[in-house]
Amino acid sequence: MLPLSIWESESFFAPKDIIVIGSGFTGLWSAYYLKKRYPEKTILILESGRIPSGASSRNAGFACFGSFTELISDTQYQGEDKMLELVDMRYKGLQKILKKFNASEINYENLGGYELVSPEKFPDVNDLRSKIDTLNSQLQKITGKQKTFQLNNSKIKSFGLGGSSHLIENKMEGQLHSGKLLEALVQRVSSMGVSILTQVEVNKIEIQSGPAVLESNLPFPLRAEQVLVCTNAFAKNLLPELDIIPARGQILLTEPIEGLKIKGSFHYDEGFYYFRNLDNRVLLGGARNKFMNEEETFSSDTSVPVQDELERFLKEIILPGIPYQINRRWSGIMAVGKEKRPIIQKINDRLFCAVRMSGMGVALAPQVGKQVAAMM
Repeated sequence: MLPLSIWESESFFAPKDIIVIGSGFTGLWSAYYLKKRYPEKTILILESGRIPSGASSRNAGFACFGSFTELISDTQYQGEDKMLELVDMRYKGLQKILKKFNASEINYENLGGYELVSPEKFPDVNDLRSKIDTLNSQLQKITGKQKTFQLNNSKIKSFGLGGSSHLIENKMEGQLHSGKLLEALVQRVSSMGVSILTQVEVNKIEIQSGPAVLESNLPFPLRAEQVLVCTNAFAKNLLPELDIIPARGQILLTEPIEGLKIKGSFHYDEGFYYFRNLDNRVLLGGARNKFMNEEETFSSDTSVPVQDELERFLKEIILPGIPYQINRRWSGIMAVGKEKRPIIQKINDRLFCAVRMSGMGVALAPQVGKQVAAMM
């Protein structure tokens, strides 16, 4: 890199009031609420890639707050209160997205959400109905609906799906274009005066008596009064004490399929499998639960075992008897931990973090960004 001119050193690389590390959904929403709360402050976002390179631009584009069996499982392992707290954050986050952006701007469509339930999961339909009623009662204060989830088995045949005896519908679920949402957020925060520098990889944050000093791949340090780490799974590199485990989510996308029957967002097995229509193509992701240890990785490659399992699911469950071709495959790195609640934390007076979205960054980021902005 060439030596800095006086103009560069006093503008792009000048000390800032706040530096946000990570320009995914959480970093962008945090910068949005920070600038809204403190319009006079100078805010810079640093991104290690050319574009956000974690899960924000590499997910499935679901606008959801949790599938039925996922929320049942969360209640079992984390308790009702924590489950409802997360659903509330996700639901409010989605409402904020739809309030801030036009549906056409982010390709949002309210096509409904569905969950396929295997016969082994709920052999007794009366037990299934009872649990749906209980969960609906718990969620009513959040969604305002008496029946957030409804059993709708008649649609299994119309969608052409196989391998399941029950289908649970959530009419409030939608889908969006993750890339266009990211672009819209970048444009919004830029218009507010937030700066973004790409291909800057921070490898150390020093906190002493003065401003925070950031060492990176740049040949000079960057300084800020406060630093916010929003790099999700990659936050472990800067804050190793955090309870964060990387989790690779793999996806495949088919070529167009004539007469494709599925329309909407679909879940299976506590949300570990997820698929949707993208126009007349099938986008399918998941199967991480079959290969948990192998998928705790920072590698963005796809793997043969997971992709083979996704193709098996595609053939047997989504498109039984229907020929298809794969257009592309990709993966994104999520952050998980011992619990699903995001880590929104003050490390010290100058250093904060907002990480561990557990695969729900689209919905959680607006609320997480608002909370951490109020904390700083």
